[in-house]
Formats: sequence, structure tokens, C-alpha cells
Amino acid sequence: MVHFQQELRDLHERLREMGALVASSIHKSVLCLTQHNEDHGQQVLRNESMINQMEMQIDDITTTLLTLNQPVARDMRMLVVALKISTDLERMGDLAVNIVARALTLIHQPDLDVTIDIEGMGAQVENMVLRCLDAFVKEDTELARGVLLSDDVVDQTRNEIYETLTKVMEREPAKVRRALATMFIARNLERIADHATNIAEDIIFLRSGIDVRHRREDLLESAPTSAES
Repeated sequence: MVHFQQELRDLHERLREMGALVASSIHKSVLCLTQHNEDHGQQVLRNESMINQMEMQIDDITTTLLTLNQPVARDMRMLVVALKISTDLERMGDLAVNIVARALTLIHQPDLDVTIDIEGMGAQVENMVLRCLDAFVKEDTELARGVLLSDDVVDQTRNEIYETLTKVMEREPAKVRRALATMFIARNLERIADHATNIAEDIIFLRSGIDVRHRREDLLESAPTSAES
């Protein structure tokens, strides 16, 4: 049992390291666009293979622990959550690559000359990711609940960006390609926020055993902060 608990701690640390790399990729993907910096984009592309490798390693470790130890209660929840979090983190890494793909084309084209807060949206999303990772490390459901609440703010920012860019496309057809690429970036940022929300929900499940995915409004305030073992 002591050996199993050490393996759980090692798994926890691997997830933390994967999360840190993913958070870095998200940050650099936005900087690639806002600072017109190709080096940041290339770093995101290099990180992708490392993130994929980490996901496979975590999946292998988790599957082995499930098979050999047949855990119950909280230990079982930890392993289930580890599989889900690694998947969400890997998808975040893919979305950062998608952002870079569009950013690398946009940085060589004229600016749209329109006020949209892509940088602010990127900061909102990055903050959600960092807080959900912090919540995971600390197993803090209050932090996790804060992430859930932040998702609506990101959605609102995306909607504002879409509305502004739609007007640009209607008014200036020559800017349609650039506007669509920027909308694509906003959409990918919003999807990263969705995955951060998934992780926050998993943390609440880990601590309380309660699944809040489809009844978040009812349980956000009432979910207990400590799990029954």
C-alpha cells in the first residue's frame, strides 16, 4: 500500500509537469500572434510531441495502477480523474498548435485595424488554465469553482470578438480571410477554456465524488469540499 501511494504521488507530479508545459504552450501561442514572434510559435510546435508523449506515459501508468491494485473510493477517483485530465491537457496542447498555425499566417499580413481583445481573451483563458492546475495541485474545490464561473466571461469575450469581426467582413470583403483566421483563434481559445472547465469539474469530483458536469448551477455552491473515503 505504501508503494501504491508513492506511485499515486508520482502520477500527480507527472500531471503537474504536463500541465505546466501545456500552460506554457498556450501562453506562447498567444504571444506568437500579439507580438508577431515566430520563435514563440516554433516552441509551441516543439512542445506538442512532448505533450503527446506525456499523455501516453500517464495513460500507461494509470492503466497499470488500475489493473494491479484494484483501488476503491478516493484512490479510484484519482486514477479516473488522471486519465481525464491528461486527455484534456493533450487537447489543450493541440488547440495551442491550431492557434499558432493561424498566427503564423496572420503575422505576415496587415493588421485588421479594428479593436478586438484577443490578447485579453488569451489572458483570461491562460488564467483559467493556471487556476485549474493550481486547484488540481492543492485539490482545492473553491479554486475549481472559480474556474467554472470564469467560463462565462470567456464566452462573452468570444461573442464580442465575433460580432466585431462579422461587421468587418460585411464592410470590407478584402479582410474576410484575416477576420476568419482571427475568429478561428478566438474559437480555439474558447475551447481551451472549455477543457480547463472540464478539469475543474474533475477536481470537484475527486474531492466530493459529485459529478457537476450537467448540473453545475445546482451544485456549484453546495458541493462538499472533502471526500468520503
